[in-house]
Formats: sequence, structure tokens, C-alpha cells
Amino acid sequence: MKKTALILLAVFGFVKTNAQNELCKRSHAAAFLLNNPHKILTTGSDFDIKYFRCNWQIDPTQLYISGSVMTLFEPKSTLSQIQFDLVSALTVDSVIYHSANTTFSHTNDILTVMLPATISNGIHDSVEVFYHGVPPGSGFGSFNISTHNGSPVLWTLSEPFFASDWWPCKNSLTDKADSLDVFVTTDTIYRVASNGKLINEIFNGAHKTVHWKSTYPISSYLVAIAVTNYAVYSDYVPLAGGDSLQVLNYVYPENLTTAQLQTTQIIPIIQLYDSLAIEYPFKNEKYGHAQFNWGGGMEHQTMSFVINFGQSLIAHECAHQWFGDLVTCGSWEDIWLNEGFATYFEGLTKERYFPAQWYSWKQQKISNITSQPNGSVKCTDTTDVSRIFNGRLTYDKGSYLLHMLRWQLGDNIFFNAIRNYLNDPALKFGYAKTPDLIQHLQTASGQNLSVFFNQWYYKQGFPSYQVSWSQNNQQVYVQINQTTSDPSVTFFEMPVPIHFSGAGYDTTLVFNHTFSGQLFTATIPWQVSTVDFDPDLWILSANNQVTTGIASLKRNTASNLSISPNPAGENITVSILYPSKGKLLITDAAGKIVLKEEVMNEKTKTIRVSDWKKGTYIISWYAEGKYDSKPVVIE
Repeated sequence: MKKTALILLAVFGFVKTNAQNELCKRSHAAAFLLNNPHKILTTGSDFDIKYFRCNWQIDPTQLYISGSVMTLFEPKSTLSQIQFDLVSALTVDSVIYHSANTTFSHTNDILTVMLPATISNGIHDSVEVFYHGVPPGSGFGSFNISTHNGSPVLWTLSEPFFASDWWPCKNSLTDKADSLDVFVTTDTIYRVASNGKLINEIFNGAHKTVHWKSTYPISSYLVAIAVTNYAVYSDYVPLAGGDSLQVLNYVYPENLTTAQLQTTQIIPIIQLYDSLAIEYPFKNEKYGHAQFNWGGGMEHQTMSFVINFGQSLIAHECAHQWFGDLVTCGSWEDIWLNEGFATYFEGLTKERYFPAQWYSWKQQKISNITSQPNGSVKCTDTTDVSRIFNGRLTYDKGSYLLHMLRWQLGDNIFFNAIRNYLNDPALKFGYAKTPDLIQHLQTASGQNLSVFFNQWYYKQGFPSYQVSWSQNNQQVYVQINQTTSDPSVTFFEMPVPIHFSGAGYDTTLVFNHTFSGQLFTATIPWQVSTVDFDPDLWILSANNQVTTGIASLKRNTASNLSISPNPAGENITVSILYPSKGKLLITDAAGKIVLKEEVMNEKTKTIRVSDWKKGTYIISWYAEGKYDSKPVVIE
């Protein structure tokens, strides 16, 4: 889902990030949730949903729903009753089981259906609930009516756990229905947008019944309908192998001309996502847009609801078809797997198609994230809708976490890991949590990313860098200090890019920054005049400083280190003349760290080097504001 309408800014203090009023999913429903805790619990953990058949009668001039929902389910254990989430404001008329009425109770927003006999686990069975009433419209509205150009419009928006405001279901993030049929009966002057593929429209006098069918697994919060006098047209996306994907657009008639000019932007967006991730996952049905009056967008499976067709908005909602709909977050704690990815892929459309906007897109994200000193990407309060959909943390910091992973791993490994994540049979058309993504990133890269995720996902804040530099002939010295905005992280380990320019030349060097105060040396065969920290904004940081001259860390005038033997073959012994608490660092000729240790008052240290590659290594000792370094040759 995207960002809020401008009208909400004064009320909730949202940050408007661009002209499309993209939205950060937020809500005024926190108090409602605290008074209705069952909204965040899961009913029906003792059965699996297999299929829904929904029959609804809708008049978009009325805030009202009537109809029935048949649920095919499979018990996980012996059942004598079955429970659904359904708000108590709706009236249940009857429940049919095996063509006969069965008893039920409906209290505290839970519908409990008593079964005439117990059902054994593994046996498929079904019940059909007939109901009617006025949905309360919780969360982002869940069930809404309005008008456009004098015509009525009705739409639903159930995220995160308000599908039960208008139909009996499971408010679960761990149980997708394998398939879905939606039948909506309404006046013939209206069209109905929904999930899946349009099967038919059957006319009966002044009314018609519209049938949509989805054969892909779908979460309850992604089931949706919208009803008004839509104008309808299609765009088509050429796919690899000669196929094409229909993009079905349901547009307010008064906006048709503008929409037809804008929706074609989705063609290169889908082609980009196919190339970076995997092929559009619901291609046997469609992708689509349905216009609605809510101030932003919502990624209903195969049919995103949008207020308009601005490039950023449709790019964000389309990305959710991969991240959120194909692979859905396994808990609202992991909502960044939906929103962080959609936000970043929205940004990648800027990088590819609007490169002049890419730098400012990153700049805006950093500015928003660092506007406050704390906050984690991990959602720390899943009872608060505004925390779940926090634009600064879930959306923007989540997206920048991915940007930094891409920087640390490189494009090839990063995108291969994402493809493996989306293709994982245990996750595809199912659910994932953050450790699932971490596993794929580590497998693809061969790196242990526990420190990275501990710092950037679980904990809070961001770093500020203080870079000082000097040059002596062709030798450049760079010292990088770091402070952090929140005490939960004392140091962020990141590869740091620094740009050097002067005398008509320039180069960017990357330093593997592993502790504050670390000193680096590099050979630059021309006079440096300007030094810029992270020129391409790969690192989430703020309040950075670059100064000339290295004052805080000075080289010992008398050597504090001796190394023997040198050259070495099996072992080396490092002797420290004036032992104290410090850091021992050994790097290879390329600057890669091969050893880093805290040393406590040790005079000598023996290190086995027989399995190191032959070559020259630099051994450095940092302590009490001074450093010393010496080369050693391994033969």
C-alpha cells in the first residue's frame, strides 16, 4: 500500500514525499484495536482454508452488504465446531451445513458454527454463512461509499485485519485460500472490479451478476470489490517468450482520457520487475487498476486500487504483486517485507527510467528516516496500525536497508538472492518472515549477515561519519570516526565509499570500516583537492563531516611493533613494545581484513599464517589515540 492523501497531513503529520501524494499506510484506528484485541488474533488455527465462494448483493449508493460466503476447509484435528472472524455489527441470518441449517453463536466479533457431528482431520468439508448489515468501516475504512462526479462508488480495503468487517473469514497471515470465486449482483449501470479473471456478466432485468475467479492462493485482506460506473480498457505488456499480460483498467469515466495516457507507464515497470525479480506471478489471470476515492493505493491481488495513475503510485502497488501478494509477510511484525520491498522497487524504476530523479529519491528517504534518531525496521507494536504502516520506518528505512544490502553484496548476488527468495517453494504463494529472507541472502552471498540485520533491522538509529584525510606525496591517509544516533547500536559496520578528486582526475575508494577511528592508507598518484563522503548515497547516514588533516590519531614516532620472522611461512609473532588495551588489525594487499582482535595488555601474540595466501599483509596496532603499522610477507 502507498501514501496518504494531502488532506490527512494536518491531522496526522504525514510526510508528503512527491506530487502523486503517495501514501504511507497509516490509520486512525489504534484506539479501536486496543478496545478490540481479537482483531489481531487468529481464529481457526485448527483448520485450513481451501476455497471461498462469495455471493454479494451490492448497491453503491448504500453502505450495506448482504449475501453469503461458502468456505471449504480441511480440519487439522477432529472438529466439533468451526470459528470465523466476523464483526458483530453484521447479522448472521443462517449457516448451512450439508444443505441444512446448523446452530451458531455470534458474539465479540467471532462467529462459532456448531457442527452436527465431529469431522476428522484431513477431511474436506464446507459451511455457508448467510448474513447482512452495515459494515462498521474500521482501519482504513474497510467498506466505503462515496461519489465521483456525482456518481456513487463503493470499495473495500481490508488491510491489515479488517476483512471481517464485511465478510466471514480468517484474519490470518498464515492461511491463504487456494482459490476464490466472487459473484456480485448490482444494477446493470455499474461495473464490478475484483480479484482474478472476469468469467462473465449475467444480466437479469435491471440487475446483473458479475463473476470473478482467482485460481491462485490469496490472503483474506487482499480480497476486494469496487463498484461504480467504470469505463474499462486494457493495456498489454509484452513478456519474454512472446506472451503478453493484460493490464485491465477500471477508470472513472471523467478521468478516462488522462488515465489512458498514464496507465501505459505500467508496461516498462512490469518488464523491469520481471527482469530484476521473477516473471509476473499471476500472469494466467491479469494485472489491473481500479480507481477509488481513498488517498493512495492498495495492492489487492491482481487488481490494485488507486486514487490516480501517477508513476510512483502505480510502480509501488505493482511491486506488491511480488512482495506482499505472491510472498506475504508471515506476521505484521515483518510488514517491511511487503512495504520496504515495494518502496525500494518503486525507487528502482527511478534508477532505470528517470535517472535524474534517482539521487533526489534517495536523498528524500534519508532525510525522512533521519528526521528522528531512533526506531527499528522491525515493527515493535502490531496492535497499532500507525506503527505497522509507519512511513519512516516500515517503508523508507525498510527500503534503505535493502539498498545497503545491495551495496554490500553487489547487484548480481543481491538480485539472485531475491529471485531465490521469491521462487522458494516453501514461500512462493505463501508467507515469509525476515529470517527466511536472511537465509536466502546468506546462501547466495556466502556471508554471515547477522551483524548487519542486528544493527539495521532489529536495533535502532543510524550512523554519522567524521572523515579526516591528508596526503603526503602519493600516499593518502583517511581516518573514519563514527557516532550513532541511538544507544542500541554503538557502531554500524559498513563498507564506506569515499570520492577523491583533483588535478583533473577522480576516483572512488571503498574502505571496509569495522571500528570508529580506523585509519586507512591508499596510493593516489595525483594531488587530491576534494574529498566527498558516500557520493552516491549508498549508506543511510546523516550529519556527516569531511575535514582535512588527521589530528586525533597519530602514528607513533617510535615503532611500537615488531614482527618475526619476516618473511614468514608457518607462524608470525607480533610483539607490542608498550602493551595496553587496543585493536590488532591485519589486512591483505587489497585492504581486506583477515584478522581483527581486541588485545588486552598482551606483549606478544603468535598467529598461524600457513593457510594464508602468499603476499604482503599490513599489521596495524591501534591504542590510546595512536597507531603503528608494519608490512609482513607470507611466503
